[in-house]
Amino acid sequence: MQITPQTFSNLLELITLFPEYMVGSNADLPIVGGSMLSHDHYQGGLHTFAMAKAPIERRFDLDAFPEVSAGIVKWPMSVIRLTSAHRDQLIQAATMIHNHWQQYSDETADVRAFTDATPHHTVTPIARRVGDDYQIDLVLRDNQTSAEFPDGIFHPHPDVQHIKKENIGLIEVMGLAILPARLQTELQEVRHFLLSEPNQMLAMHRPWAESLQRPGITADNVDQVIDAAVGQVFLRVLEDAGVFKRNDVGQAAFDRFTQSLN
Repeated sequence: MQITPQTFSNLLELITLFPEYMVGSNADLPIVGGSMLSHDHYQGGLHTFAMAKAPIERRFDLDAFPEVSAGIVKWPMSVIRLTSAHRDQLIQAATMIHNHWQQYSDETADVRAFTDATPHHTVTPIARRVGDDYQIDLVLRDNQTSAEFPDGIFHPHPDVQHIKKENIGLIEVMGLAILPARLQTELQEVRHFLLSEPNQMLAMHRPWAESLQRPGITADNVDQVIDAAVGQVFLRVLEDAGVFKRNDVGQAAFDRFTQSLN
């Protein structure tokens, strides 16, 4: 599996044929990619995901592509949005950003393109139509590991893995949590715990479950409490997977990357 100019071309051709649909490709590296990297892995559908509704936080110019509007999306992960009526310029701009990201490092943000000869950088691309325009979101991905985070520096960290430890793929990038089936039974035990009922809650859930305890939890609202808390954990999962963090240091590093594109 590879992300190439043909990938971007394929995505735009699909939304030309099916303009009401979105379509994207999983990334092409372990940890940050799809479950199978031996073939192209596209997913699409007639759905507007939360990321598509997220606004542009700040815009930047791409000098080589005057017909392409570019900006950083207000989203937990690191997303560049490109919009244009011109398919060829959009493909070229997406290719340029992808190629630049593959070689880009910033030690201040723990961003390293290579370890020896092993590449770490790729993108998760998502395409859609906005009126007559074409739009591609490029989600920057980095699959480095470290002694502190052997599963991935930009991967769900250990304190949220009791809910989600699997790779963050295309659908999750866009804001829809794909959670493990084990939670169907495990969260029932958390429910019993919060209601002070006999339970067999797993030890890995205890710190989180204890943090949810408060007066006023009843059988009528406990499911709402748990659902909201799982949503907050998933937000953390996306923040962990974000390369340029949503703080002053991380966003300054993101700006350095976009400035380096010209």
